[in-house]
Amino acid sequence: MTRSSGAATITQVAKHAGVSPATVSRVMNGRFAGEPEVAERVRQSAAELAYSPSHLARSLALGQTHAIAFVVPDLANPAFQAMLSSLSKAAAKDGYRVLVADSAESPQDEPLLVAEVRGRCDAIVLCAPRMTDAELVHLGAGLKPLVLINRANSRLDAPSLSIDYQSGIRNLVRHLYDLGHRHLVYLDGPPESASNRDRLAGLDEMQRLHPDLVVDRIPAGASIESGTAAARAVTASSATAVVAYNDLVAIGAMNGLLELGVRVPEDISVTGFDDIPFARYTTPPLTTVSVPHEELGGQAWLRMRALLAGEVPGHDVVFQPRVEQRRSTGEPRS
Repeated sequence: MTRSSGAATITQVAKHAGVSPATVSRVMNGRFAGEPEVAERVRQSAAELAYSPSHLARSLALGQTHAIAFVVPDLANPAFQAMLSSLSKAAAKDGYRVLVADSAESPQDEPLLVAEVRGRCDAIVLCAPRMTDAELVHLGAGLKPLVLINRANSRLDAPSLSIDYQSGIRNLVRHLYDLGHRHLVYLDGPPESASNRDRLAGLDEMQRLHPDLVVDRIPAGASIESGTAAARAVTASSATAVVAYNDLVAIGAMNGLLELGVRVPEDISVTGFDDIPFARYTTPPLTTVSVPHEELGGQAWLRMRALLAGEVPGHDVVFQPRVEQRRSTGEPRS
């Protein structure tokens, strides 16, 4: 019998050996419990036809791809890139690869994306999902092993690593208040974002503590472009300081204000959130709230590794961010 000139299929090997494709699969995966001569006949047919089983198909059949998925709302955000980098490096030391899926800030597409990518890997690290709590709980059982970053849910049995955004924004506003600012404008993040809701709770808390504090809200988003687009509305608000949803929005706002001839911080102070690497190199350097993104990625892998090994993962952690005061904030102009 001559060898096949092209890549043989499992069906061809089965026909050649006189067995079913399922038997070929079990033999090639080392799970065949039948007669040794049948297994030997399958192996001889596979060798004669130069059959090479698909690595992905074999991995999925065994339930082990040695890959996990990292699902984020926007990989263009350097904060998520930092988490991915540390997660990938930690996972690689244990022989795992990290696949990336970007939901493009689309909460309606996120459940389908998450379910699809879970079928191609062993587990999922779900970062800052935009889906509702009800959808997250509904999907959670089918996604396990699962680790959550930037989102916690007491109804979901999955390890979580989150940030105390409420205290972070509270401390940031306190910094502005101590400088003398009494009229702020908040550039709103994505409405589906759980962390945006936490930021709003922190702003409400500060207003309750300081009745003389006024905080206007301007719809923005999570990107540099959304911050730039909000600049004209910022100047129209007469606020003396900007609190942006994240650093990207803050950087965009500073760029838009510059184009309008508004100086930072002489005319208006601007703050961000995340402390991405670019934040310290803006002109002026950006006052922001620092989040340990690299540690989040590393800690996520430690919990995922435990889940994959059938062990009890480490406890949930809520990180406390800190204010990084730089030159984009100052006293309000008298």
